[in-house]
Amino acid sequence: MTKHTPNLKAAKITGGVASKLSHDSAHKHVSGTAIYIDDVPEPAGTLHLGLGLSTVAHGRIKSMDLSAVRAAPGVIDVLTAKDIPGENDVSPSGMHDDPILADGEVLFHGQPVFVVLASTRAEARSAARLAKIDYEELPPIIDIYDLDVETARQVTTPMVLKRGDAAKALASAPHRIKGRMELGGQDHFYLEGQVSLAVPGEDDEVTVHCSTQGPTETQHMIAHALGVPNHAVTVEVRRMGGGFGGKETQANQTAVLAAIAAKKHNRAVKLRLDRDEDMTATGKRHNFAIDYDVGFDDEGRILGIDYTYALRCGFSADLSGPVGDRALFHCDNTYFYPAVNARSAPLFTNTVSNTAFRGFGGPQGMVGAERVIDEIAFAVGKDPLDIRKLNFYDPMDKRAGRDVTPYHQKVEDCIIQRIVAELEESCDYAGRRREIAAFNANSRFIKRGIALTPVKFGISFTRTDSNQAGALVHVYTDGSVHMNHGGTEMGQGLHMKVAQVVAEEFQIDIERVKITATTTGKVPNTSPTAASSGADLNGMAAQNAARQIKDRLIDFAAETHQVPKDQVVFLPNRVRVGNQEISFNELVLQAYTARVQLSAAGFYKTPKIHWDRAKGMGHAFYYFAYGAACSEVSIDTLTGEYVVERTDILHDAGRSLNPAIDLGQVEGGFIQGMGWLTTEELWWDGKGRLRTHAPSTYKIPLASDRPKIFNVALTDWSEAYEPTVHRSKAVGEPPLPLGLSVLHALADAVASVADHKVCPRLDAPATPERVLMAVERMKKVAAK
Repeated sequence: MTKHTPNLKAAKITGGVASKLSHDSAHKHVSGTAIYIDDVPEPAGTLHLGLGLSTVAHGRIKSMDLSAVRAAPGVIDVLTAKDIPGENDVSPSGMHDDPILADGEVLFHGQPVFVVLASTRAEARSAARLAKIDYEELPPIIDIYDLDVETARQVTTPMVLKRGDAAKALASAPHRIKGRMELGGQDHFYLEGQVSLAVPGEDDEVTVHCSTQGPTETQHMIAHALGVPNHAVTVEVRRMGGGFGGKETQANQTAVLAAIAAKKHNRAVKLRLDRDEDMTATGKRHNFAIDYDVGFDDEGRILGIDYTYALRCGFSADLSGPVGDRALFHCDNTYFYPAVNARSAPLFTNTVSNTAFRGFGGPQGMVGAERVIDEIAFAVGKDPLDIRKLNFYDPMDKRAGRDVTPYHQKVEDCIIQRIVAELEESCDYAGRRREIAAFNANSRFIKRGIALTPVKFGISFTRTDSNQAGALVHVYTDGSVHMNHGGTEMGQGLHMKVAQVVAEEFQIDIERVKITATTTGKVPNTSPTAASSGADLNGMAAQNAARQIKDRLIDFAAETHQVPKDQVVFLPNRVRVGNQEISFNELVLQAYTARVQLSAAGFYKTPKIHWDRAKGMGHAFYYFAYGAACSEVSIDTLTGEYVVERTDILHDAGRSLNPAIDLGQVEGGFIQGMGWLTTEELWWDGKGRLRTHAPSTYKIPLASDRPKIFNVALTDWSEAYEPTVHRSKAVGEPPLPLGLSVLHALADAVASVADHKVCPRLDAPATPERVLMAVERMKKVAAK
């Protein structure tokens, strides 16, 4: 931060809460001066690692000849599982099923088997390819769509949510539909790949600069692998070039390997994966097979529903249990189910272990809910939006009790009706629906479609002990402030938001608050920056720390000037004490001279939440965030190609801490969700080899894929139902499912080929090939 001379007559501070500020590092991002792990100056003698990866999806290692690897130019050492001094495991679930390096058996194609330590990265990677490994190949399980969930191997204990008698409701319903939806996964495709730089210290100490969303978990994994106490390991990260959940657990393996090599050779060691290695060897969003059985009345009101959410977990548990849980938590989206039975099926496959991804299973749960709504709409011959509104949660309808989720939590803050009504009017949904019908009637090959879909997203970790955060705030004698907290910055603007909270508390300009790197050496025992909780938890912890210091300053000023405490008021860059005003800087210096502590550790834990997984009951979420999107598309029925013509979004961020950053999160989340459901296709061949492992074969949305007309707004009237930090709401994950509007607009366009007679059952990702195949199915329906 630059030196700042405050304007003591200003009516407001610059950059407090609710200010529309750019990201604190935006100017560094665009100028190339932002420092990422690979930009950290390497200590003299730094060595580099290269991964040796399995070439089969499932097999036993019969022999491993690494002599050519060791003899390659520049090679210092080759490490295998036997060189790990502590525990050969980086499992976040505690199931000890995720080895750092394969030992005797490989369970997916691309699994790390050994690492090469060399003078340069190029030498290490080149040498790794010289290994001669003989495998006894075993039959792999690659896909989940043909597996029987009753008998298939599962990586962890599934969960069941149950309320009411779903079987009875289904049996007695006037109408009933069964179906299945196949839903693809997604690669995180962060700009910065997995990377760690480990620097050995004295005795058992090691410092690791790591691109990780969970510095504390990474610290623990390194300590376990080295066989040392946690206090011997310091993990630091100033920023990541994207994370999206891909660096919550997946960063651990890279960090552990670098640390092991660094301590063995007492030299700094770096490991950076290239894009192909990263996509091959690290986990992704889970793909799902969603089976549904829904009963409904003549109007389209849901009476009972049964879901099975089968997810491809890969070879180990990782975070698949809680991901499957959260899918079930969101199988209702914004809809009330009078009777429901929903279960997860976390299935084992010989593929990379899937992991956290923005939304953490919630978006997959919503996909199932929205498919069911479409099925009902086609069955009763109504606009899907009418069926959505008919089935919304309605806390005002006390007699019917239409405010209880499948996990028995009441929805007390439901504002989806108002959001949808405002968006429906502002985007002229009804008028455009009529225009699209007229267009399609007169267009032979190009068809248009429109859909308006809602979002209700639960905010909290479902693991209760993760809902806590710490922060550290120092006020220096010149009135400048140093801020540190346990959250990590991955481009989402978390540090800026927390700095705004601190600035607001002290009533000082934002330039006076220094943002510093996240490190386990300052704030210990942190939760990962995930579950959209970064600003909620760390903002409250930083506010708590700032208030401790502020309270001490108030006590000091009141005592020194002999005035009541309520006559000490913090104003922009100054403090009124009785009938006089002094600058914030002057008060701080006076307090220091009087030996008042100007440093504080803050803490926050989310109240009210509790969860009993075995019973499937509890208050799983502190509150809900809401939003809605309306998208219009056009498809070419001869090729399956399509264009997103227009998208309108209205999203709920409560009292936004920073509307500029939050709007960016909504826009980016929507595009990422759209990409997941349309163009991003993960494809493994019969031998378990990921064939879409580079930008040449894996298609994330381009700037040219954005909607031609893109209108995005935050609600200007909502606020958090609970006392969150300044009544703001989380905005990291909730916008991603807004991309569902594009999938359903595509389905609407496809359905027009058969005059909306049947549900097109468009699976995702809805690539042009899938759209074309769905069009051909509709043509057959139309011909009958």
